[in-house]
Amino acid sequence: MRLGWLEILLIVLLVFLLFGTKRISALLGDFAKGIKTFKKELKDDDKKVAKSSPRKKSAKK
Repeated sequence: MRLGWLEILLIVLLVFLLFGTKRISALLGDFAKGIKTFKKELKDDDKKVAKSSPRKKSAKK
């Protein structure tokens, strides 16, 4: 069963009516903050790993 654009529009309208736009925007804002924090922590972990384990040059023969 495929959803057409009319069905998707009705679902979005129903969600807005049930939850309200303020609550949905607050949830999306919290979600965006979580993603931003996650990406920042990944970058920090990569920097820590790079500092703690220097790369060794391997001798090729």
